[in-house]
Amino acid sequence: MAEGLSYTIVEYFGGDDGYRCGYCKNEKGNFSHGMWSHTMTVQDYQDLIDRGWRRSGKYVYKPTMKKTCCPQYTIRCHALNFQPAKSHKKTLKKMSKFLSKGELPAGGPDGESGLQPTRASSTPGVVAASAPAAPEKSGQGGPPTVQDGPPTVQDAGLPSSTHKPGKGADPARPPCRKAKDLRKERRLQKEQIKRAVGGDSGPKPLEAFIHESLPDTALHRLEVRLVAVSFDDPTFAATFEQSAALYARYQTAVHGDAASECDESEFRRFLCDSPLEAESPPDGPEMGYGSFHQQYWLGDRMVAVGVVDILPTCVSSVYLYYHPEFASLSLGSYSALREIAFTRQLQKQSPKLAYYYLGFYIHSCPKMRYKGKYLPADLLCPETFFWVPIERCTARLENARYVRFNQDPDDLSRVMVLYKRTVMPYAAYCRKRRGPSDQEQVEQYAALLGQTCAESILMYRDIRGP
Repeated sequence: MAEGLSYTIVEYFGGDDGYRCGYCKNEKGNFSHGMWSHTMTVQDYQDLIDRGWRRSGKYVYKPTMKKTCCPQYTIRCHALNFQPAKSHKKTLKKMSKFLSKGELPAGGPDGESGLQPTRASSTPGVVAASAPAAPEKSGQGGPPTVQDGPPTVQDAGLPSSTHKPGKGADPARPPCRKAKDLRKERRLQKEQIKRAVGGDSGPKPLEAFIHESLPDTALHRLEVRLVAVSFDDPTFAATFEQSAALYARYQTAVHGDAASECDESEFRRFLCDSPLEAESPPDGPEMGYGSFHQQYWLGDRMVAVGVVDILPTCVSSVYLYYHPEFASLSLGSYSALREIAFTRQLQKQSPKLAYYYLGFYIHSCPKMRYKGKYLPADLLCPETFFWVPIERCTARLENARYVRFNQDPDDLSRVMVLYKRTVMPYAAYCRKRRGPSDQEQVEQYAALLGQTCAESILMYRDIRGP
């Protein structure tokens, strides 16, 4: 192999056997192709996810879309053009209120799996809501009471039904207005003030919601730390045990895993072992490319971790785990919004890095449709690998689980292999090798990767044959 060059080296496993689906629970309905990646360049992985692949640790897989029970479509958000929807603003305001006052919202997360907060004190205002209103007193400069108004039913000689203080509406006071009308009035007043001072009346950007100033009396301060996934990084090594414990707590409480399924070794395999080689090109972001953990800290307490891959044209979300006590803060949605803002920040340093990948969009699983709310968004056509606006896809997905969104497939013909420590095209390898033909498997592999990846990724071939 040539010195000084970085290669991606994988072992291809095929994908003929079905296994249990985590979405619809079909015991044998989930089909995918898989490769074990010994090492992988960030550009090769970028090209792979742009053809529907995704990694879990060092295992890289691609759903067999026509065959699998719940087709999984790669989805990306145009981070630079993203504007938070009403539900996103609600999530950001929940976090702001919690940081300011320490109040956890009542109820579970919006559209996310998680547990309810366990403390009863997390529901504010319960006692105040049950207390009766104080009676009005006359003659003290306040609004007129019943005695100051028109004649009562008692004055008219009818049976007494005198209005009792604190019971029902006071007819002498102005009628109550709906909260919706009050909010509309306040919004119009703010817009009028902006126009009067010559301010910008455009939509409030995402960053303004995230970094909204907190009062000096705020009970909490949230800090987000970006840590490279490497034991050579002192911060990663120092926080590894705390992060692993948080992962185990999340998996057992939220997903019902047994302790043996989320121990430290499983945590390392799933979320710490990455095939991506860290790179720091001069035109890349300050921290370079590779795999990272975004740690969310409240003081000295780690409350959540978002696992991301920073690639040449995107930030790819891998996984999120958090303390179940904070499930009502909708941390899944909150972290996605933070990661979109993070992508926008990186784009200022590296102009081509402009997309946020949310993994897979699964229309047949209603719980996974929330990913389609981060707009503008595209879905990847499973046959032509063109990006198509999600609005053009969802209507067709209502009628069929598997849909081809675009036309004009690529013509794939060349594959590079690593054989006896030598890089060569597949045609040269065929002349040198012995044993039964592996052409059918290699053709399947090449069709799944596409021409770009098939010519840059080295498919390892054993001397003994496939």
